[in-house]
Amino acid sequence: MNTLFPSVNDQQTSALISASPEVSVVVPIYNEVESLPKLIEEITTTINNTGHSYEIICVDDGSKDGSAQLLREQVLTHPHLKAVLLRRNYGQTAAMAAGFNYAKGKVIVTLDADLQNPPSEIPKVLNKLSEGEGYDLVSGWRKNRQDAKISRLLPSKIANWLISRITEVKLHDYGCSLKAYRSELVADMNLYGELHRFLPALAYIEGARITEVAVGHKAREHGNSKYGIGRTFRVLLDLLTIFFIKKFLTRPMHVFGLLGIISFMAGSILGIYLTFLKFALSENIGDRPLLILVVVLLLTGVQLFCFGLLGELIMRTYHESQDKPIYRVREVVGKDSKDIKN
Repeated sequence: MNTLFPSVNDQQTSALISASPEVSVVVPIYNEVESLPKLIEEITTTINNTGHSYEIICVDDGSKDGSAQLLREQVLTHPHLKAVLLRRNYGQTAAMAAGFNYAKGKVIVTLDADLQNPPSEIPKVLNKLSEGEGYDLVSGWRKNRQDAKISRLLPSKIANWLISRITEVKLHDYGCSLKAYRSELVADMNLYGELHRFLPALAYIEGARITEVAVGHKAREHGNSKYGIGRTFRVLLDLLTIFFIKKFLTRPMHVFGLLGIISFMAGSILGIYLTFLKFALSENIGDRPLLILVVVLLLTGVQLFCFGLLGELIMRTYHESQDKPIYRVREVVGKDSKDIKN
C-alpha cells in the first residue's frame, strides 16, 4: 500500500487538486529562457503519467534574459503552473525558500531548470519516498555525472566527502538539486545565505530520515553553468555554520563558555606566574610580551563568556518568540495521543 499518497475516490480527488495537490515541483530559475518550454512540458508529461495531482512552481530569481516574460506566457497555457517572480537576483537559496513558501503539495520536489537532471527522473525520488521505511527526504545521486572532470567533478567529490564527514549525513552527491521532501519537513527549515546546498544536513538536524537514489544526468544543452570554482570558499564558510548549528544551536554557552574559561584560566595562570616573578624574585615584568598576552587572554575569556550568555538569550528568544519546541515529534501512539501537543 502506498503510504505517501493514499487512494481517494474521483470526487475527493477533484476537490483536493486545487487546494492541496499531492506533489509540488519547485524550480528555481535564473537566465534559463531556452530551457523553460521543454522543462515545463517534460515535468507536465512526467507527473501526468504518475497519476498524482500536482503543481509546478517556477521561481524566477531576477533573470535578465526574458525568462520572466516567458513564464507569464506559459502560465496562460499550463493550468498547473505558478510563476513566482522575484524583484531581483537574491540567489538560489532565496529562490528555493520562496518556492517552498508557495508550495501546497504533500510532497515537494526540487529540480534545476537546466535539464541536466531530466524531469523524467522525478518518479524515482517519489517512489523511494513512498517506501515503507518512512523516509522524509530522498536526494538524487548523479552517479554518472556529465560535467567537466577538473573544474566541476573534482571539487564536488572533495566537497561531498568533507560535508558528509562533518555533518554525519552520508550522501554521495550533495549538489544534486533533484530531491523530494515531505512538506512538514520543509516547514521546519528556515533558509538563509547559501544553505540550499546543505538541505539534507539541515533536515538531519530536524530529525529527518534521509536516503538517496541514483538518477540520470545529462550534459547542459543551453546556457552556461551558474557555478564556478569560486564557490568553494563560500561552501566552507557555510559548512562551519552548519557544524555550529548542528552541535550548539540550543547550547551556545557550551562552546563560547568553554573557550572563555580556557582563555581566562590560561591568563590567570600566566598572571600568577608574572606576579611571582615580580614580588618574589623582584624581576621587572613591565617590558615582557607575556604581560600583554595575559591581558589579552583575560579579556578574551571575559568576552567569550559574555558571548555565550548572549547566545543563550538569543536562542531562548528564537524558540520562545516563535513557540518553536527544541524537539520534533515523529509519531505519538496510544490513548489520548491527539491531546498531546508539540
